[in-house]
Amino acid sequence: MFPSAEAGDIPNSHSIPSNAPEHCPGTESELAGKADACQGCPNQEICASSKPNGPDPALPYIHERMTSVKRKIVVLSGKGGVGKSTFAAQLAWAFAADEQLQTGLMDVDICGPSVPTILGIASEQIHSSSAGWSPVYVQDNLGVMSVGFMLPSSRDAVMWRGPKKNGLIAQFLKDVDWGDLDYLVIDTPPGTSDEHLSIVQYLKESGIDGAVLITTPQEVALQDVRREIDFCRKVGLRILGVVENMSGFVCPSCKSESQIFRPTTGGAERLAKETGIELLGKVPLDPRIGRSADYGLSFLDEYPDSPASASYLEIIDKIKYILGDK
Repeated sequence: MFPSAEAGDIPNSHSIPSNAPEHCPGTESELAGKADACQGCPNQEICASSKPNGPDPALPYIHERMTSVKRKIVVLSGKGGVGKSTFAAQLAWAFAADEQLQTGLMDVDICGPSVPTILGIASEQIHSSSAGWSPVYVQDNLGVMSVGFMLPSSRDAVMWRGPKKNGLIAQFLKDVDWGDLDYLVIDTPPGTSDEHLSIVQYLKESGIDGAVLITTPQEVALQDVRREIDFCRKVGLRILGVVENMSGFVCPSCKSESQIFRPTTGGAERLAKETGIELLGKVPLDPRIGRSADYGLSFLDEYPDSPASASYLEIIDKIKYILGDK
């Protein structure tokens, strides 16, 4: 059985004192004792006098494990509630629809792990073997790893500081026996924080093939996507393109579309033109998408005639084409 998610069970990439303040950079960081979070900490003087011990020891193990993964795609969103995890799940399901392709989905949304529920495997647990942790398999060619499998119940909150989150992400990358994968889809939390920086750092040597940005048509969501674009460019993360989710409403009965979230500033289409990135497509809001996620079903399989399914498949084909896989 997988070890519990208590604080001492997950080794961190940066050691952290038990009485450290929130957002502690860790004793091995160059900002140890110097960051804003360090002010007033009883360990500040000790940490400031310590020196980094060199590169993270997990990096070579991560690089070795990732050599068997052909493509690594990160799914990002600046704001929560835009359907990022649902899209990541549909992307993984679409890749795995080809029985010749081996697909993995890694959920690093540490505080909001919804992927197990969306895929219908929330009650599963992680098992270990001599080769490492085994992913939970939705089907023979689709494996999943999430902190959600580690929690006693779906009601339990994950209250971890940054270094602890980083340590778990490192373990997902170096200790999980993914096997030979054609695609590894990485679902991240909203924003540009610890989890995002960790993914970029840990996969720097093995490479990330690109990021897919998810937004909705409203300006309030687009503002955060602009920050996400800036983040990607600053850390050298290739942007495959942007997806406008909930782009209109599809009536399940008559298949007609109407605007729910009106794009007052031009939506993702204008954003793509302004920033010079690819508009991968627009996915209309079909209420059956939420129903499928609640019951852990593949929307693409359940409702192949929906305009939303057609949009998903067009976007996925475009991603494959950009990556040179189609």
